Amino acid sequence: MTTNLATQSDKPGGDQTGTDSPAAADQIRELRDRINEIDAAFIALWQERAALSQQIGAARMASGGTRLVLSREREILERFREALGEDGTQLALLILRAGRGPL
Repeated sequence: MTTNLATQSDKPGGDQTGTDSPAAADQIRELRDRINEIDAAFIALWQERAALSQQIGAARMASGGTRLVLSREREILERFREALGEDGTQLALLILRAGRGPL
């Protein structure tokens, strides 16, 4: 007995929707278009946030301050954790590192 494991992407002209239903494929493509828009906005915001954070760090250090403020980092970590759970903590750590560099 053979099982056909071919997916849309395995077929000539397949578009990786994972379905043979044209209606479902159209819906998936529309939803993915919106995800791509959100991803582009997220990337732009990530880059803007990192640049702003770097400017803050440079201003703080130029005025004799510390490289980072741990209480501020804890506040950000907590905000993300409360909103998104443990994944939020991991996301916040990545965002913080993008702005200040690794510790």
